[in-house]
Amino acid sequence: MAESFGTELVEQLQRNIGDAFLAVSGEDLDWGALVVQMLGQLLVSVIYLGVFFGIYLVVTGAIRLVLGKQRAKTPLFLQVRSTLRYLAGLGALVFILAQFGTSPEVLKAMARAGFMALGFYVAWLVLARLIKDSMVRYKMDPSIRQLVENLFSVVVSALAVVTVLAQFGFDVVSIVAGLGIVGIAVGFAAQSTLSNFIAGITLLIERPFRIGDWVTINGQDGKVVKIALRTTWLRTRDNIFAMIPNDSVASSDIINYSAEGVTRLNIPVGIAYKESAKAARDVLMPVLLTHPEVLQGAGMEPRVLLKSLGDSSVNLEAKVWITPDNLDVQPRIMADVLEQMKEALDAAGIEIPFPHLQLFIDDAKGLKPVLEPLYSKREANG
Repeated sequence: MAESFGTELVEQLQRNIGDAFLAVSGEDLDWGALVVQMLGQLLVSVIYLGVFFGIYLVVTGAIRLVLGKQRAKTPLFLQVRSTLRYLAGLGALVFILAQFGTSPEVLKAMARAGFMALGFYVAWLVLARLIKDSMVRYKMDPSIRQLVENLFSVVVSALAVVTVLAQFGFDVVSIVAGLGIVGIAVGFAAQSTLSNFIAGITLLIERPFRIGDWVTINGQDGKVVKIALRTTWLRTRDNIFAMIPNDSVASSDIINYSAEGVTRLNIPVGIAYKESAKAARDVLMPVLLTHPEVLQGAGMEPRVLLKSLGDSSVNLEAKVWITPDNLDVQPRIMADVLEQMKEALDAAGIEIPFPHLQLFIDDAKGLKPVLEPLYSKREANG
C-alpha cells in the first residue's frame, strides 16, 4: 500500500514537471538526459571548488613558508589569508554559474562587483587603521573615537553597497531618491530611535561621562563600558549589563563619580553618650592611616568628625579617599574599613550603642488581673 502510494506520487510529480517544462520550452522532458546533465554539472562544480580551494591552500602555504611561523600569526597575514579566501570563493562562484548558463554580462557584473567590494574592504582596513592611529596619537577621548569609527564604517558600507549595485545596472540616483523618501517616512515612524541617535551624538560631544567612568543614571549605578549611537551600556558591580536609551540618559540627572579623579567615602559610626569622641577618634585614626587602599596624600588625609548627636548615640563619620581604580570595589573597601573600626572600638572598650526601649506602666488597670498574680508570686518567693 505504501509502496504503491509512493510510486504514484513520484509519477505524478514527473508528469507535472514534464508538463511545466513542455509549456515553457515547447519540448518534452527527457528525464535521463536531465539526470545526466545535473550530475555532470554537479561534478564540474565540485572540481571547480577543489581547484580554487587547492590554489588557495598552495598560495597561503607558500606565503607562510616565506614569512615563517611567527610572522604568519600577525594580523596582516590573517587579513591577506581572508582576502585570498574571498578571491578563491569569488572565482569558484563565477565559474560555477558560467556552466549553468548564466549570461556573460551578469558574470562580468558579478566579477566587477566582487572586486569593487574587495577594494572597499581593503580601503576600509587601511583608512580605519590610519584614523585609529591618528586619534590615539592625539589622545582623543575613547567616546569620540568610537563615534568617528562608527560613522566611518557606516559611510564606507553605504558607498560600497551603492557601487556594487551600480555594477548590475541599477539606477543609483533613483535608489538614493527612493531611500530619501523612505527615510522620511521611517523617520516619522521611528521618532524614538532618531531621538536616541541624536541624544547619543549629544552625549559624545558634551561628554558628561566617558568610557570607564562610574556613574549613576536613572538611579542605576554602573561603569560605562560603551556609548553607542542609540544606547549607553553600564556594567554594575554584580557584572550585570544595563542598556539605557540615550534619550533617557540625556534628560536625566547624571552623577559622575570619576570625573574629578579621587573619590571620598563617608563611613558613619556611632558611640555611646558616655564615651569620649576624642578617645574614639584616637582609636579609629590608626585604622584609617594603616589601611592599604585609603589615600594618605596632602589634602586627602583621613579624618574622623563628629557628625551629629543622635537619639541614642554620638554619631561620628570617617572620611577617607580612594583612587578611581578602586571604585569597582568601593563597597568592599567600605565594609572592610567599617569592620576594622568596630574591632578597634571593641578592643578599646568603647561602647557602640543600639536602640533600647523602656516601657513604664503606671495605672494600667486593665493589666491588674495579669500583674497581681505575678507580684504575689514574687513576694512569696521573697
